[in-house]
Amino acid sequence: QVQLVESGGGLVQAGGSLRLSCAASGRAFSSYAMGWFRQAPGKDREFVAAVNWSGRTPYYADSVKGRFTISRDNAKNTVYLQMSSLKPEDTAVYYCAAAYGIAREVIEYHYWGQGTQVTVSS
Repeated sequence: QVQLVESGGGLVQAGGSLRLSCAASGRAFSSYAMGWFRQAPGKDREFVAAVNWSGRTPYYADSVKGRFTISRDNAKNTVYLQMSSLKPEDTAVYYCAAAYGIAREVIEYHYWGQGTQVTVSS
């Protein structure tokens, strides 16, 4: 089992940048694929990015490709989401999650953090 805690959210102007962090505790962080999801008010939770256990294989939603970068540091039990060129439509609660294998679907992820709010003003 793994516990996840996100941080780094906040209010930023359109075009700005934020870096989200997700600190994991528990066993065998490096054995999990990690993902970032987001949920805006009234909308379903959606996939943003994921990375395999080694960090060498990232995947991105089309809506964030080229603007967001996912990375992980297994020595620090942390996964990051660097967000640049932010748009108002990126406003959402962002969640990190852990899965046994890299995936884009919410149902594939077994452990979730509590979320961190990202608000992008126009």
